[in-house]
Amino acid sequence: MSHFAIKPLTDGPEIRGALGELLIETVASGGSVSFMHPLSPEEADAFWQDSLAAAACGERIVLGAFDGTDLIATVTLLLKLPPNQPHRAEIAKMMTRLAHRHRGVATALLRAAEQLAVEHGRTLLVLDTAVDDGAAPLYEKQGFQLSGIIPDYALKPHGGLTGTMIYWKRIGATATTA
Repeated sequence: MSHFAIKPLTDGPEIRGALGELLIETVASGGSVSFMHPLSPEEADAFWQDSLAAAACGERIVLGAFDGTDLIATVTLLLKLPPNQPHRAEIAKMMTRLAHRHRGVATALLRAAEQLAVEHGRTLLVLDTAVDDGAAPLYEKQGFQLSGIIPDYALKPHGGLTGTMIYWKRIGATATTA
């Protein structure tokens, strides 16, 4: 098992560069994270600059998993939701470097994001994942429940449509009353 450290990320050129490389690798390998291939370094940097600015305002938390000083994975916990949904948070942009997959990094990030959601008073987590990206077993193993599948939801990074799977999980004090 790999040893890695998980921590919240703040903006800076080095962190944005590492996040940009991870995003580009994910998209190039077919990861459905809202971008098309090829993804330019400038587009990746602009996305992370905006995302980390939102984190600095408390609208989200961007977590990174590090092997030494190398960023090997990330996940984002979205906290800013409509006024009638203060009880929930959303998991987004779960990405792990290809060389570090299937080593427990994504599971650890998901658990860390869930703990932060509880600390922020959230009782419900939601997420979506592409039907054919292979992440469903990870989420189901962590207790997420499938709500349904929407066909032809988005384009895959290399073209062609894919469906999306919508998941939810009760967390914190409500987890035992589900």
